[in-house]
Amino acid sequence: MSSQCSMEANPLGAAYYADQALQTSATIVENVRLASGTYRVRLEAPELARRVAPGQFLMLRLTGGSDPLLGRPLALYDTWLDADGRPRGVDVVYLVVGRMTSRLAQVKAGDVIETWGPLGNGFSTEPVDHLIMVAGGIGQTPFLALGREALGGRDYGEAVRRPLRAQRATLCYGVRNVDLLAGVDDFRAAGIDVRVSSDDGSVGRKGLVTETLGELLDEAATDPGTSVRIACCGPERMMEAVAHLAIQRGVACEVSLETPMACGIGICFSCVVKVRQPDGEWDYKRTCVEGPVFAAKQIEW
Repeated sequence: MSSQCSMEANPLGAAYYADQALQTSATIVENVRLASGTYRVRLEAPELARRVAPGQFLMLRLTGGSDPLLGRPLALYDTWLDADGRPRGVDVVYLVVGRMTSRLAQVKAGDVIETWGPLGNGFSTEPVDHLIMVAGGIGQTPFLALGREALGGRDYGEAVRRPLRAQRATLCYGVRNVDLLAGVDDFRAAGIDVRVSSDDGSVGRKGLVTETLGELLDEAATDPGTSVRIACCGPERMMEAVAHLAIQRGVACEVSLETPMACGIGICFSCVVKVRQPDGEWDYKRTCVEGPVFAAKQIEW
């Protein structure tokens, strides 16, 4: 299993991605339930769909009022194409947890929502043989587009991300119970190997998602010529555990942080995270513009 530990996230820099963002109104095409409290909303937004890349996010704000006043960040789930194969809009998946997402669950086809994006840096484009994506809770949302792109099923972000290709993509997906399992059929239809685990054993294997990851890394270690990279998103404790496991195994790992955001464009400094610098010291970095994807070894957990 060859190491990719020199890999760093955000190869193009925050300034590039900020320049790609646009503010627009998007029409809701559909808003469908995927699992308990989990929905996928489809937006018609061709220009946004042409620009967005896996790992980036959108700020969504409901129209017709000021409650809630601020938008909410939601990761790209996928783009959808028109009959000619051109990007026509974007899908995002969300979990109902508060006022904004409760109201979002009530929108219907034909409604209009305000969007700002694409924002953030996105995942690395370095080639890899086996891409392992580790998700907990709602953390699977950035990985459908990433896995599809890695396997050559679709290109994203105009001409930005073409180098990435993988022979194999695996999603290790951990949930509390079967009712919260969302989007698995989408991943399998894209050719992604899905390994599910649950806290109560009601779906997949009973246990932690890190146990499944450990088994995959053991398997990869038997073939030293195969390069492996991990991408991870979910609860902070899970991401920390995955980061430490990756460091122990000498495997490159990126984490997509879910730090609460207010503005999404780096003005308010509400989403800062401690990031280790090359000199060994740490500094605060804004998740919204210098992330949300960071090399796991950089984070001060």
